[in-house]
Order: sequence, then C-alpha cells, then structure tokens
Amino acid sequence: MEYIVSARKYRPMTFDAVVGQSALTTTLKNAVKSGKLAHAFLFCGPRGVGKTTCARIFAKAINCEHPSSDGEACGECESCRSFDEQRSFNIFELDAASNNSVEDIKNLMDQTRVPPQTGKYKVFIIDEVHMLSAAAFNAFLKTLEEPPSYVIFILATTEKQKLLPTIISRCQIYDFERMTVHNTIDHLKMVAAKEGVKYEEEALQVIAEKADGGMRDALSIFDQCASFCQNDLTYAKVIENLNVLDTDNYFQLVDLCRENKVPEAMVLVDKVLSQGFDGGRLVVGLAAHIRNVLMAKDESTSHLLQTSERHRQRYRQQAEKCDTRFLYNALKILNRCDLSYRQSSNKRLLVELTIIETAQITQDDDGSSGRGPIRRLKSLFKHITNGSQALKAVQGSHADRSLTQKPATQASGTVSHAHAAPTPVSQPQEAVKAPPTLNISQITNPLSSIGRKEKPSYLKIEEVNTTERKPFTQDDVQREWMAMCMRMQSTMAGLSARLRQIVPQLESETKIMLVADNPLLVSDIQGIIRRIRATLAQKLQNGDIQVEVRLAKNEETRHAFTRRELFDNIRKENPAIEQLWQSLDLELA
Repeated sequence: MEYIVSARKYRPMTFDAVVGQSALTTTLKNAVKSGKLAHAFLFCGPRGVGKTTCARIFAKAINCEHPSSDGEACGECESCRSFDEQRSFNIFELDAASNNSVEDIKNLMDQTRVPPQTGKYKVFIIDEVHMLSAAAFNAFLKTLEEPPSYVIFILATTEKQKLLPTIISRCQIYDFERMTVHNTIDHLKMVAAKEGVKYEEEALQVIAEKADGGMRDALSIFDQCASFCQNDLTYAKVIENLNVLDTDNYFQLVDLCRENKVPEAMVLVDKVLSQGFDGGRLVVGLAAHIRNVLMAKDESTSHLLQTSERHRQRYRQQAEKCDTRFLYNALKILNRCDLSYRQSSNKRLLVELTIIETAQITQDDDGSSGRGPIRRLKSLFKHITNGSQALKAVQGSHADRSLTQKPATQASGTVSHAHAAPTPVSQPQEAVKAPPTLNISQITNPLSSIGRKEKPSYLKIEEVNTTERKPFTQDDVQREWMAMCMRMQSTMAGLSARLRQIVPQLESETKIMLVADNPLLVSDIQGIIRRIRATLAQKLQNGDIQVEVRLAKNEETRHAFTRRELFDNIRKENPAIEQLWQSLDLELA
C-alpha cells in the first residue's frame, strides 16, 4: 500500500475539519448559503495554515448541486465527485510560482471566456499569486475587476505586501491566523490516535512549538519523530531527534541566577554550548522561559501559557520563588543580548556576560548609591569584595596620619625633632583663597573651555535660588549663554543647535531679550524659559535677571546666503581672490 504523509492524508475536506480558522470558515459558509459571492477572494497568511485547502473546499461548495443547510458541500453530487476524483472541468488551479509570465495569464484569461458545461461557476485558484511578474499583474487587472458572471477568482499568498494595491482593492481579503499550540496539539492527538502512535503530551508540545504556527509543518515533524521513535513519542526522544534544548536547563538556570550562583551557572552554560546548541538559541529560549514564569505569577495571565499541564505547574512553582523585579530585569538584559548577538564578534563571551549580569540582579549593589541603573559587573565572590574594602580602610588610615603630620614637618626645611613643638589644636579657620589666575587661552577664545570640567547637566533648576546682585555685561551674557547651550543633553541636540544661533541682547541692567526667527522656536523657548532664567541667574550671580523672547521682525532676519553669493561677496571685498580665480580659470563646485 502506498504511503501518504500525514499532511496530505489528513488534509481537511470540509469547513468543519479546518483547524484554527473558525471565524473565517463561518463567513465562507454563510456566503455559500446566501449565494452572495464576490467575484474575487484573497486568502493571505503564513505558511501551512490552510489557505489553499480552504480555497479548494470553497470552490467545491460553490459548485455543489445540493449544499447542506450550513453551507457545506454534499460530497455525493456529480460536481463533488468529479472534484474529489480530480477530473472537474470547472475548478482550475494555477501555481503562480512557476507560471508567472504574461503568456500564462493570457491563457488563463482565454479559459474565462468559455462558460461552464456543468455546474454554476468556473473557479480559478491562483496559488502564490505574489510571484506573478509586473506585466502579468497588469494583464490580469481588467479581467479581475470585471470578470464574467460565472467566473470566481481565489488568490492565495503568503506575501500580501508584495501585491499591487490595485489587485488588493479588487478582492475580498481573508487573513488566516497562525495555529495556536493548543489547536496543534489537539490535531496531533487525533492523527496519533488514527495512526496508532503512542505519545507523551510533552512530546506533542515540543512538536507544536517547533512548527511555529504551521499545521503542515507540525504534521511533517510528527511523521519524522514517529519514524525515529518507532511510533512511541516520548519527550526525551523527540528533543533528541529535533535537537531541542531540554526545558529542565532553563528551570535550573533561572534558579541558579536567582540564588547568585555564578560559577554553577557558567558550568551549565558551558554544558549546553558543548552539546552543539547555539548561544543565541539559549538566550532566546531563556527569555521565553522567563516570560512564561512572569505570566504564571498572576492568575489573570496564566492562560497565556501555551504549554502542558505538567509544565504549567512547574512554571507556577518557580514563579512563587522569583521576584517580579528579578524577572523583569532579566527579560531586559536578555533582550539586549538578543539584539546585539549578531553584531558581536565574540558571541560566547557576550552570552556568558549576559548570564553573569542576570545572576547578579538580586545581589547587593556593593555600596552603590542606587540612584540609577548599574551597568557594571559586581564582585563574583564576597570574600574578595570584603578584602578589598579592608585594604582601602587601612590605606585610608595611613593617608590620614600622613596628612596630620605634614604641616609640622613643612614649617621649616631644617627643623629638628628636638625643637619641633607639638601642633596645637586650633579652631577651624577660613581657608585662604588663592588669587585668581588668568588663562591666556580664555582671553583669545573665552568659549574654548566651556563645559570641559563640568558634568553634562542641563537646566537642573527651575526657580532662582540666588540672592546675589552682581553686575554683568553683554559679553558675560553671551559667554554663559553659549556654555548653557553646550551643556544641553544629547536628546535635545536639535534645540541646542538652534539656540546657539541666537545672540541674547542685554537691553537693560538685568533684562535679556531673545529674538527667534520663527514661531516654532519661540514656542520651544517659552516652554523652558523659566529654567533658562534660573540657569543664567545662577551662572551670572544675579537673582534679578529677567529673560524674554519674541519673534524677529522682517528687517531683523538675516538672509541665508548660498555658496555662490558668499563667493561673490568675497571676490568683491578681496581683489586678489578675483585675480586668482580668473588666472587659474576656476569653477565653483
């Protein structure tokens, strides 16, 4: 007896047998019952979800002579029997992947001119329609828009975005959904029961996850595993055949990371990588596992776990032990590793550093302030950390003693210990301020040192917190204005560049006027004008500063010269440039 693969043997023959597309099949059955059929249908969706199968069932039901009350084909009339025996002259199927030229479409159009000899409609199923050439699409447009009354087109594709908008607008669109893990498992159980294959539910779970939403892929993998396991599907044999990482590794790795056991986690990672598994797959699988643990922490999200009941219980048990903060931060770390994995030149090191960082989420911050996220690796061993802290304490005590003895020995270069009097303990005195030094570079270019020693902090205050009334000049205003613009955050680089083009004008002793050349810039400045005033008041040491902004008048706007205009002005001002340009016969690029 000829062997038929399960994907063909158990291909649905009715709408009710289609798995996972209940809403779509109900719509098609209602269309058959009411007789309100469009002239063109577009079935789109991922591979192996039933697009071509539904197209064939729909074409069969359209031409059925005695359809049932729910819109299914009877399967007994001449039209249904001819379709089942593949001798129907009313249903044509074209593979556009291999018949995508203009001649193929013209031949198809010629067939539309002949009415059906038996039955109601001529149905043309075009599979992989996105493979048609541009010329073939254009030749197909007119017939697709206004076909004969007895012609129905059913187009199927996995790449909807590659179709012309003029094609899509002429069709009724049906989007097929991906198969869920539960639907796939249920269908595999039915196939296994009919084929006499023993199975473990965890084994079918692995097959369903490996299929990635495609029923045809799931049935193909099922046949492969059934041959390998000799009709006894066990979890261990299936993961061995499919080269899938055992979920026990993920459960164990999460426990080790939660308990800060970095050495044991590194040994487990090395064991996984030595078995031939890719580090990227390990990171992606661990992220998916932690996501499931996070979903299992709340009963309202536990239904999102598409897994067997045994694994569901294990996820719940581990979720009770793990803190939500740990799971959330671990997901962010693993996602960051996944994004940079392809660009990394040392992928193993990247994976190991990611696991180490994940294992240190719940570890103490080693004296950090806790004001922001720490992107450094903490100490792997506590005794090393304690030893380094003790060493710093000893060094600090020696430094303190040297500082207290230094003034007594520096009083005179030749003072002997016999005549050296003990240093009396005096009250703290005000430190003597050193005279200000003048830097030549600041005279020639006063803006050259702006922002070098200060940390990038942009407008940290909104209210004036100074009571000083120190006078200032126009040069002082321009210097501090430019310094403020240079210290702006990188996220406001655009606004910083526009503010640097403004020259603040000192209209009175404390009034500063900002003139902007467009209303959008005026609006942006008004949004931060309180912080601008507070910053200038602090830097200029004057709490009476007032900052205003207005839109520039027509005569105040500067003309933006082109390169040609700039060069012409230079030639007029400098005759030597004009002479050099003419003698060398230069051209402006």
